[in-house]
Amino acid sequence: MLSRKDFEKLDKNDNLKDFRSKFSLPEGLIYFDGNSLGAMPKEAALRANEVVVKEWGHDLIQSWNKAGWFHLTEKIGNKIAKLIGANEGEVICTDATGLNLFKILAVALKMRPERKIILMEGSNFPTDNYTAQGLSQIMGQGHEVKFAEKNDILEAITEDVAVVSLTQVHYKKGHLLDMKAITKKAHQVGALIIWDLCHSAGALPIDLNGCDVDFAVGCTYKYLNGGPGSPAFLFVASRHQGKETQPLTGWWGHKAPFLFEQDYEQAKTIWQFLTGTQPILSLATAEVGIDIMVSADMEEIRKKSIKMSDLFIQLIDENLKEYDFCIASPLNSAERGSQISLYSENGYPIIKALIAAGVVGDFRAPDIMRFGFTPLYLKYTDLWDAVQRLKVIMENDVWKKAEFNEVSSVT
Repeated sequence: MLSRKDFEKLDKNDNLKDFRSKFSLPEGLIYFDGNSLGAMPKEAALRANEVVVKEWGHDLIQSWNKAGWFHLTEKIGNKIAKLIGANEGEVICTDATGLNLFKILAVALKMRPERKIILMEGSNFPTDNYTAQGLSQIMGQGHEVKFAEKNDILEAITEDVAVVSLTQVHYKKGHLLDMKAITKKAHQVGALIIWDLCHSAGALPIDLNGCDVDFAVGCTYKYLNGGPGSPAFLFVASRHQGKETQPLTGWWGHKAPFLFEQDYEQAKTIWQFLTGTQPILSLATAEVGIDIMVSADMEEIRKKSIKMSDLFIQLIDENLKEYDFCIASPLNSAERGSQISLYSENGYPIIKALIAAGVVGDFRAPDIMRFGFTPLYLKYTDLWDAVQRLKVIMENDVWKKAEFNEVSSVT
């Protein structure tokens, strides 16, 4: 049986422990929701003040040049590239994940005009599915979205598929798809591949170019700690840049935006995927969290993530065996991202009771309780303390209180 002393020893010997001091976390709060919204870096508030007071308030429009605002989206993209196995000039930080997928998917479909099928994992985060369905309707060329689940994806990649668009880590269950094998199969049949990295960027090592990936999208507000609604990013392999025009053609994607020409002519670089003026405040604060991630060792992050999730499973088994919790995530650590999900028919009120007890996880309908592991600011003792608080909630039926069974707008 594990004891708290086991976890105290792990904290003492943790190679990443010094990173926790870089984040602002309420005293006594145990935060397992970094897979949905990362904690705020302390420097982010200082950076926001600098942008607002000095760069905007004092230097005003000069800051587009003086403070480097104009190139910020590219500068941050090159930093993210280091985290996902891309080269400089292949990543740009812009817009939202859905918008970026819309742009990239449109380009990919143009590159395979004779094919009409978009293959996706139907049970994953639905915004990607919605985006693909909406784009298919707008294009009006008979495109069709087909779905396959984890174990059937390779078989479903056939020669009539134009684009395979998948999320690397499943948002509910946390299972990890084999990027290299799936990308290889897509290319063997002549299809293009798009990877959504929202639940993997900053959580585990990624090698897009090593896997010969065509396109990718991802967000910065989860494991990259960019802040609520911080700009997303997109990756386009250099071999595909400038080949087709993306549909949201705006002046920032023009080859020479400050010539203000009447007709659009796209940039031949990653800049072709920009559309309009970028949100400088959000970009500037997002860069703080990304800088922290770049300074960390991703292999160490993955090692600690696996250790934490394995221990969490063991704690659930040792302390909560008599309750209705079942592990929804793969038990094999090599097959999952940086989260553990539990099945429970009473998951929603249990999560609300847990949050009231100072342990923040989240719920995904209809029956998934999610616990994300963010190794830079989560302590090993947090695992022990969280499970003990959950045990008290279950033993005393705290979750049955009316206040925990009222459904909030955001679950």
